[in-house]
Amino acid sequence: MTSTIRGAPLLGALIEELQGEGFETLLDQWVSACLPIDNVTILAYFSNRRPKVLYANAKMPEVHARLETDYVSGAYLVDPFFSLFDESAPAGCHRLRDVAPDQFQRSEYFLRYYHRTTVIDEVAFVTYPSTGTSVHLCVGRDAASGRQFSAGELATLRGMSPVLRALMNRNWASLLGEPRQVNWEKDLPGKLAKSMVLAHGIQLSPRQSEVALHILRGHSSVSIGLRLGLSSQTVKVFRKQLYKRCNISSQAELFSLMLPLLEQIGY
Repeated sequence: MTSTIRGAPLLGALIEELQGEGFETLLDQWVSACLPIDNVTILAYFSNRRPKVLYANAKMPEVHARLETDYVSGAYLVDPFFSLFDESAPAGCHRLRDVAPDQFQRSEYFLRYYHRTTVIDEVAFVTYPSTGTSVHLCVGRDAASGRQFSAGELATLRGMSPVLRALMNRNWASLLGEPRQVNWEKDLPGKLAKSMVLAHGIQLSPRQSEVALHILRGHSSVSIGLRLGLSSQTVKVFRKQLYKRCNISSQAELFSLMLPLLEQIGY
C-alpha cells in the first residue's frame, strides 16, 4: 500500500475539517503519513505587517526555539522564503537550496539563526489565499533524522502540491490581507538608510543600502552584481565603502549593526 493510499483517511478528515480548529494538526498528520518529516511550520506573510505563525511542530525543540523572538521580529526580512512572497514567486513547491542565495550558508543570518534550528533540508509550499497575503507550509528534515529529502521524496512532495494549494487556499481564504502597500525589495533599502541615520548618524547611499541587504541575505559579489546590474568589481567597491562608512570590517559586525534596525522596520 503506498503512502498516499495510507494517508487517504486523513485526507478525508482534513477536507471535512476545512476552516476548523483542527485543520493545521490534520494537515501535519497527512503530510507525515505521505512521507517522513521532522518538522512543520506554517507562516502567513502580509504586505503590511509582520508574519504570523499559524502552526509549528517539531521533534527537536531547537527548530522553533527562536521563531517568534528572532525570525518574526525582523530576521524574516533577509530570509529566502520571505523573498518568495516579496517577489511574488509562483505558487507551488520550492526547496530552500534552490531559492537561497549562492552564499546563504556563509551568511550571518544562516550562522546565527538558521543553522541553530538544526534544519538541514526544507521545502515550502507557497500559496496566495487572499490579496496581500501568502501562506507557506514548510516541511523539513533536521537533526532528528539527520538526512535530506531524496529525489523520490521530493517528487512525492511536488506531486502533493496541487492538493495542498487547494486545501490551503480554501482554509485561509478569509485570512485578512490588504492590497500590497510595501514591496520590501524596492522599499527596504530606503527604510534601512533612514534608520541608519536616526540610530547611528550614518548616511548610506541607496546603492550601499542595497548592497548591505544583499550581503545579509547571503549573496556573493557576483550574485549582487547580477541582481543590481553591476560588475562584481563595482559591488566590491560599494562593499568597501559600506564597511568604511559603518566603521566595521566583517559581515558579522554588519549583521549586528543592522538586525536591530530590521526589527524596527519590519512593522
